[in-house]
Formats: sequence, structure tokens, C-alpha cells
Amino acid sequence: MQKGQIGVTTENIFPVIKKFLYSDNEIFLRELVANAIDATQKLKTLASFGEFKGELGDMRVEVKVDKDAGTLTVTDHGIGMTADDVNKYINQIAFSGAEEFVNKYKDNANSIIGHFGLGFYSAFMVSKRVEIRTLSYKDGAEAVRWDCDGSPEYTMEPCDKSTRGTEITLWIDDDNKEYLEQSRIDMLLKKYCRFLPVPVVSGKEQEWKDGKYEDTDRDKVINSTEPAWTRKPADLTDEDYRNFYHELYPGQEDPLFWIHLNVDYPFNLTGILYFPKIKSNLDIRKDRIQLYCNQVFVTDSVEGVVPEFMMLLQGVIDSPDIPLNVSRSYLQSDRAVKKISGYITKKVASRLEDLFKADRSDFESKWDDIKIFIEYGMLTDEKFCDAALKFTLLRDTEGKYFTLDEYKTLVEASQTDKDGNVVYIYATDPVEQYSYIEAANAKGYNVLLMNGQLDGHFISMLENKLEKTTFVRVDSNVADNLVVKEERKDSGLSADQISLLTSIFRSQLPKLEKCEFMVSFESLDPAASPVLITQNEYMRRMKDMAATQPGMSFYAELPDNYNLIVNTSQAAVAKVLADAESALEDKISPLRAALNADNEKLTALRAEIKDNKPTDEQKADEQKLMDSVDASRREQEAMASDYAGGVPSVKQMIDLALLGNGLLQGKELSEFIARSVRML
Repeated sequence: MQKGQIGVTTENIFPVIKKFLYSDNEIFLRELVANAIDATQKLKTLASFGEFKGELGDMRVEVKVDKDAGTLTVTDHGIGMTADDVNKYINQIAFSGAEEFVNKYKDNANSIIGHFGLGFYSAFMVSKRVEIRTLSYKDGAEAVRWDCDGSPEYTMEPCDKSTRGTEITLWIDDDNKEYLEQSRIDMLLKKYCRFLPVPVVSGKEQEWKDGKYEDTDRDKVINSTEPAWTRKPADLTDEDYRNFYHELYPGQEDPLFWIHLNVDYPFNLTGILYFPKIKSNLDIRKDRIQLYCNQVFVTDSVEGVVPEFMMLLQGVIDSPDIPLNVSRSYLQSDRAVKKISGYITKKVASRLEDLFKADRSDFESKWDDIKIFIEYGMLTDEKFCDAALKFTLLRDTEGKYFTLDEYKTLVEASQTDKDGNVVYIYATDPVEQYSYIEAANAKGYNVLLMNGQLDGHFISMLENKLEKTTFVRVDSNVADNLVVKEERKDSGLSADQISLLTSIFRSQLPKLEKCEFMVSFESLDPAASPVLITQNEYMRRMKDMAATQPGMSFYAELPDNYNLIVNTSQAAVAKVLADAESALEDKISPLRAALNADNEKLTALRAEIKDNKPTDEQKADEQKLMDSVDASRREQEAMASDYAGGVPSVKQMIDLALLGNGLLQGKELSEFIARSVRML
């Protein structure tokens, strides 16, 4: 019997393993099974090269729970170990000293196992004693038993094992009795080992009998040894891809399409990424893509391995270039990982372009489902954005799809403004904005439908990417002004007429919570509505973005600003003005004359005191004139307001415009209906 100390310079190696890996102690089973698989695969390789000529026999890995004995055993039939192998791989830990090891890695628990050959020692995270029984495949090899109780001391001696391979038995400690439950072991094997290349057996298959599940005599195989991503794309049908997707994500709808990754230079990478149907809400989860290393599950937190926008995808990535245990900081800094991330981005963009070119009609049919993914990618990844500009589609309100180049060609002749900017007109709600869309179409304009969750941000990005291009929402102005091709026409009204009409129309505006209206006058198409309501494009965008960006909450608190545009060329408006002037001229004229006289005096007084310090008498005179002007103006507004209250057509015009914008509700809507009935 050989006794000795494990090759470290201090006795605290095991407390360190237990303490700093305790939160991840379940990975011990993954490490032991992965080692068993590795030993099995190595023997297969030796046999393929003729270096092992014996019978391979049953090459499966077995995981056995013995709750009564308090043990968990992992058994393989791989290459096994000689006494020299045990000394080399078990008894010597390749560190210059445990103190250096502790200081360097204690704050990065995930870096310990996998990176530094400590996979086997993870067993001590859950065990008070570990025994190895092993027999090498080599001719004349002698079986070896190794035993350690969690201290640096171990014993090693020959044993009577007669079958090739390695058997590792763990005596589970009192704090980890959960690992003596078959259900817990099944869960871990399913999580970490479901796609290992060698059959992994644990427990027995069960059948329903006499009202309960009972064990049969059939061993339960945990894993699928040839998952779809390990096979050649040419050997897989669409049904194979869909079946594998449902194996990964039971109960979900079929994916839209998928990308099979397969590269061996400058790094090794395989996998399948699926485009699922994304619901109406932007659902970015961190556990959609599973990361594997040689078919061993590593993590489903793949931030750093794939760009953030690909968190919307689902599937599997497998690369031996990513260690079994990786911390987030390691992923973010590792050069190979960054190359992998860049490759995946390029591959996804290339696949999307191929799909677009191969079957455009099919691509268009899926566009509404993948649009949010592509827009999110373009907004967050510059390289993907540049590639995606080739296959990004715009959809108009008639349901037609265009590439960016196609759409520019379609509209630039009719929708280029006086400054040479191509104006892209868009709607966000084709029902609510129907009248605006109709008015724009009547002018010969095409209207895009931009009603996605990210379209507000996407529009801003496109304005920066596309030269001399601007987007305006269809209800941000009257149709005549959506594409400004010449200076706007004068309203045709005098200052006094504008003042009178402003008072008339402003007085009949409803008091809506967090809404403000600016009354203006324009000479528009006589056939257009008498009153139109638009919303300032810039302020509306800011408020829309504030809904998704907390840092812009200032804009969210501002009231909604609307422009109430009175069409002075419309017959009904002309009649209101003419009737008001006729009814109020005698009353308003004296007030207007007095107001003008006071304004002239005020102007002269301010000119007199412009460069001098005003006297108290001058200050008093200025205030008196200002009060007189305000009083005259208020009296005029009161007269106009009283008059407007008796002219139902004014309120009707305003309410019609409010109704067209979804702003007429409650009491005001009820009054509008009653008034409409009376006017009939």
C-alpha cells in the first residue's frame, strides 16, 4: 500500500474547493461524468487507430445512487488508469503552491474547475470521502484503488477490479444528502448530460402500475448521443430540425427558421440557432440559448458569447474553445469568445440575406415575426446593422414590402422636399390615422406602417444611416405640408381677423388632461376639413422614446402638444368669420381702436425710456397702458367667446377634428352626438 500527500504545499486546498465552489456544487456530477465520457472516447479513438485491439464491449457510463450506503458512484469502461497515471493525474496538482492558487483564484470560483484540471476534485465539494477503483486498458495492467477522506493524505494500493475502466465512489457528506435522491441526480444529468456522445445510464425506466409508477428491469438512458447539431446539415430534414427544437423547448410553436453553425477555423464551433415566433412584447431572456463544450452543458447565460440582440433566438452553441467553467468577466475579456461572437453575428446576417434572396415571398411572410429581432440587432450592433441594410424591409399601409433601396426609388420623385430631403411618411395606427392616410394618398404619397415596439428608435437610426432622408408621421401635419415643396401659403387673413378667429376657436376647445392646443390658420385645399389636428413630430418622438428609456422621463411628464389648424379656405370657416365680423363689428371696433391707440402710446413711451432709467411716473404710465391693453383684449375675447358659444358649427368643427384623433371622449363625445342629431 502506498501512502502519501497530494502534491500541494499547504493543507487548505480542500477547504478552498468546498468554500469557494459551494454555490455551484452541483457541477461536480457534470465534471465526473464528463471525465468518464472523455475516458470512453479516448479508448474509441485508440481502437480506431489500432492501438487498442481488444473488445470495446459496453461503452456506456453509469451513475448509481445507493441511498442506504450513502454513496454515489460513476462508472465508465474507458481507458482506465495505471498507478503511474493516478500519481500523475490525481496525486499531483499542477500549482506552484496552494497559497498562490488561493490568492489568485479565490474571487473567481468558476475559473477553478475546468481551467486547471481540478474536475475530479470537485467531488470533494459534496463528499467526505472519495474512492477510485480503476484498471487500465494496457496489457498486463494492475488494478488500482485510491482513497482520500478530504485531507491531503491518501492511500493507494492494488485491488481486485477485473473490468477495464474507472469507478469513482463518493460518500456524500451530511450537508449534501440531496445528491442521494435519484430524482435530484436525474435532474442534474438531464441538465448537464442530455446530449453527451456516450450513453449515460442512471436508475431504471418506470411504468404506471396499480395507480403508481414502478421501476422496471430496463436501465434508463438519460441522453441523446447524436443531437442534431453534431450531424451534417445535408443529413437533416426540416422535420429533424423542428423535432430537435421541440426537444429543447417542449410545448412551443414551430420556429420560423433556423441557422446551422459549423466552422472549424480559426476556432471550432457548431450549433443550431432558431428564430422563434416572438410575442407582441419584447421578450429578452437570458436563458434561451444553451452553451455546450463537446456536448457537455456549460451554461444558459450566454451574455458575451452572443451579442445581446441574439438573446431573442433559441438553440444550442457548442465549442471546445470555451472552457467548461466560465465566469461572465472571463467571457467578456476572452479573445476567442469575442471572435465567436463576431462570427455568429456575421453568420446570422448572411443566413438572413440568403433566405431573402432564395425566396423573397416566404421571407416577406415571416417579416412581421422577425422584424423586432432585426431592428433590435441593427440598433445595438453596428456590423449587423450594416449587413442588414441589404434585406431590411419596409411595409406600407397597403401591405406591400420594399427594401430600403426600392422604397427610395418609389417615393423620391413625389416626396422630395424643397431642401432635397426624401420624406418618408409613416403611420402607427392605420385605423386611428385613416383620414390622414387617405389625405396623404390623395396627394400621391405612399405611407409606411411603422407600428412595431422599436420603430420609434428604428426611424431615428434610419434617418442617421440614410442620406438626406427624414421621417414624418402622417398626422404630424396637414397633407399639404407633409412634404414642403415651397413656402407655405399665407392664411389670407388680416391680423384683426386672425385675432377674432383665434378667440372664437380657442374658447370652444375642451379642457383635456395633459393636453395643450396651439391654434393656427392656413389656406389649405377648400375640399379639406375645416379644422385639422396634428401633433408636433419632435415632441411626440421624445415622448414615445421616454416610454422605453427611463433616462428620458422628463419628456414623459410634459403635456401632449397638438396643433389645431383652421383651414381658412374652407367654406364653413369663411362663413363663421363673415358672420362673426357682421355680428360683432359694432361692439369690437371701439375696443380695437382703443387697444390700437394704447399700443401706440405704449410703443412711444418705451422708445422714450429705452436708454434712460424710467421715472416713477413713467413706470406708472407704462403699467396703466399695459393694464388697459389687457383689459381691451380680454373684453374682445369675452365677446368672441360668448358669440362662439351660440354658434354650434364652431364646436362641431373642433369636435369632428378631435373625434378623428381619438381625443373626443366621455361627456364631450355625448354632447357631440346630441348636437349632431339637433343639427340634422
